[in-house]
Amino acid sequence: MVEIKKQKGLVSVGLADFLGTGITAIFWFFLASIIEPGKYGEIFYFLGIAGIATSIALLGTQNVITVFVAKKIKIQSTLYLISVINGIVISFAIMIIFSKIDISFMILAYIINTLAIGDLLGRASFVSYTKYFLLQKILTLVLGIGFYYAFGYEGILFALALAYSAYLIRVYKGFRDSKIDFSLMKSNAKFITNNYMLSIANISKNQVDKIIIPLFLSFTVLGNYALALQIFSVLHILPNVIFKYILPLDSVGTSNKKLKKLSVILSVVIAIIASITVPLILPIIFPNYIVAIDAIRIMSFALIPTTISAILTSKLLAAENSVPLLIGRTILFSTIVIGMIILGMSYGIIGIATSFLLANSLETVFLSFYTRRQKNET
Repeated sequence: MVEIKKQKGLVSVGLADFLGTGITAIFWFFLASIIEPGKYGEIFYFLGIAGIATSIALLGTQNVITVFVAKKIKIQSTLYLISVINGIVISFAIMIIFSKIDISFMILAYIINTLAIGDLLGRASFVSYTKYFLLQKILTLVLGIGFYYAFGYEGILFALALAYSAYLIRVYKGFRDSKIDFSLMKSNAKFITNNYMLSIANISKNQVDKIIIPLFLSFTVLGNYALALQIFSVLHILPNVIFKYILPLDSVGTSNKKLKKLSVILSVVIAIIASITVPLILPIIFPNYIVAIDAIRIMSFALIPTTISAILTSKLLAAENSVPLLIGRTILFSTIVIGMIILGMSYGIIGIATSFLLANSLETVFLSFYTRRQKNET
């Protein structure tokens, strides 16, 4: 019975991520087909700012919430309160700096999403996760297209923020299910702090490229790179599903070695197929984004290290050992920043894509070396 429940959980998370990512991809691919790369890049530039600001506000990271809820440590409301207050303050500051209220709404939306997803995964409520996740993705598609035709591409951020509103229900329930208790912060300070720094490094590495590219190159280059990232996000469904499914199970000592090995094999197969087929299809659907072809060929192979990294990350987080993860993210972040500036300015989007692959590979090499050494020592 337990094994059947596990399989249902995996299917539920997998279905949600597959359909959800597909729905979101449809929206972003549709948008890319009707606006020029420069405007497409500008949208991702502001999303990058919102993402980095969110990482600074979120003391209650998704992984921390997931692990604590799975272990039934009643610190959820406290982390929620601090994160929401931080988010309001930072959102107000961003609104003043950029004179754009839509970025502020995105920050708050990202915070609500992160807290709610962490709660659902921590409870292993995979069916509920599927419902909320798909609802948010459907709203992204419907509101995104609707706001585009009503307000132009400037209305996209408002639409994306509104799409996360359904998660407010989960955040409310999280507040209700546990009392605010700051004493728990002290006893769990090390794990929370390490994961906070890890989250900043993780989100920053996912968003800093969107800030760097316009500064050193152009919004047009960012637009082409952003389309390549959207295609990679579709390929990245596999490690996302595996990580979300195994983290709560690893947290309570349940192992899935066969699933982990299979996921690595599949990542290799998918990467090879994508690097060959996607560049053939892209010029037909997106003739204005031909520059992205070479980037996609290179970035497809980043699926292999990111899959391995997701498995190792789950194992380390479950053991509440986030220090090596922070080091790994720092390596990745530093490589992306330095690589995209040097290689990007020298080789354009090919240099940017190479930096992306190199950064993810170096992080995985470090985590693999660390876990292997730790295993030998024990």
